[in-house]
Amino acid sequence: MKTNCIVLLGIGHTNAEVLERWAKSPIPNCRLVCLSKFPFATYSGMLPGTLANQFSTDQMQIALSPLCQLAGAELILDEVTGLDTDRNAIQFANRSPLAFDVLSIGIGSVPIGGDQFSSANMVPIKPMQTFITRLDEHLAQWAPTSKPVRRDGRDSPVIAVVGGGVAGVEVACCVRARLLERFPQRKPCVRIVTGGQEIAGGMTDRSIVKLRRELSRQSIEVVTGFRVIDVQDRCLVDADGHVQPADVAIWATGADAPPLLRKLNLPTDDNGFLATDTTLRTTAGKPIFVVGDSGTIVSHPSAKAGVYAVRQAPILWHNLNAIVNGQPLIEFIPQKDFLKILNTGQGKALLQYRQFSFHARWCWKIKAWIDRGFINRYQT
Repeated sequence: MKTNCIVLLGIGHTNAEVLERWAKSPIPNCRLVCLSKFPFATYSGMLPGTLANQFSTDQMQIALSPLCQLAGAELILDEVTGLDTDRNAIQFANRSPLAFDVLSIGIGSVPIGGDQFSSANMVPIKPMQTFITRLDEHLAQWAPTSKPVRRDGRDSPVIAVVGGGVAGVEVACCVRARLLERFPQRKPCVRIVTGGQEIAGGMTDRSIVKLRRELSRQSIEVVTGFRVIDVQDRCLVDADGHVQPADVAIWATGADAPPLLRKLNLPTDDNGFLATDTTLRTTAGKPIFVVGDSGTIVSHPSAKAGVYAVRQAPILWHNLNAIVNGQPLIEFIPQKDFLKILNTGQGKALLQYRQFSFHARWCWKIKAWIDRGFINRYQT
């Protein structure tokens, strides 16, 4: 009997769940291969908390080698460069192509515009695996023994978080908490810079009012209507030539398609994400599934959010089994609303569900309980 090769490209929320399920009950007569550029995966839900020193770096990471060993899967650490759709083979930067029978692509997304600038003071949040390390390298310049001298006399860096979405708000609050711990005698300077006219798109008006109030309490300035077209030394520039100070520019804009997706010879939506039907299968009709941020269900497009990736996992698991065994695939229809919890960086969080909105410590405790419960399933 033929042994089928199932490949997971990227071990994000959905593919990690497949790997965990495989460890408990492997699909018969199948070989599982996992592909990643990094030896560990980072859980995005805990990144803000780790930034605020509420979690250790190890707590938000999934070590792939032990998990693959537990599942009896192969782990290949290399850069994927393309896809031969005629031969169903994945191409790599440093090894021979790998043929597959079924493929699941889940490599996430990247910040919009994050690859347009090469300024030394710019720190994109992706890849998340290295974000905090890269940020700390910039902050190290401001240590008491080696701090640079600013013309305005400030002894702490001006941190500009570019992007006013939910991620930008969380990062701004949590990087401020990191600065307070790192430089306790200095007043942190953090501002959110966005080209939009409001922050936290997709949240209710009630939640936005609460977030605005909390940002003001933390002295985090919000600059709206400022669309960055250039990142220069210690400043951001918009189309009108206006300038915003920025010793460090954290790039946390909305989701854009990773460049790799355009090299895979598969149909995409207008934004470059891979197009799928409701079974999460590519519209090309190939035995290829696309999950999480990487894909767009053409008939039911939805926001790029981790909750969808998590809820796609049981559907993907069923469909991997079904396609190997020649059985019908089932559909994933994304829900219109879901629980949202934003970390505001000081032991509190904002919780929104339907028309309800709360900002309190108990909200943070719920978020931490959910996050720890999720990540603990994969930390062998």
